[in-house]
Amino acid sequence: MRQLRLAKDAMDRDWAEPELDLGVVAAHAGYSRYHFIRAFKEAYGETPGQYLIHRRIERAEEMLRCADLSVTEICHLVGFSSLGTFSARFKTRTGLTPSEYRTKHVGRGAALIPGCYAMLWAGGFPSATSKKRAAARPAYGEEQEATSISTSSDRRAEP
Repeated sequence: MRQLRLAKDAMDRDWAEPELDLGVVAAHAGYSRYHFIRAFKEAYGETPGQYLIHRRIERAEEMLRCADLSVTEICHLVGFSSLGTFSARFKTRTGLTPSEYRTKHVGRGAALIPGCYAMLWAGGFPSATSKKRAAARPAYGEEQEATSISTSSDRRAEP
């Protein structure tokens, strides 16, 4: 049961990552993919895929109620890569399309959070942030140090 909780915690933590798949989650539990599906369903009453979709739809519902973002932006922020899949799953879960859900629930509370703030809080689109992380550049000033170090060592090597 401990291993299943670790995997569930990973899904709760990384729910917005589109790359989060069954193999990654099963690895957190130390199970094969198929054994993990059976054990997770027995313990929690739904498959890992269903659980992850429910978490993503819950977050999307919150964003539709509170943030001034387009449905497409919300779709990507909650980890779906296809707007069609997101809309179909959302309607299956809530009975409404994302746009219908927003129309029904907006205006019942405080004003919507501006989209730029919501995007900043959410870390932007996952693909944009992962590209930035992958292309780690030296901090300001470190570039000049690296250049001057290599130049000075080159000078020492010359007679």
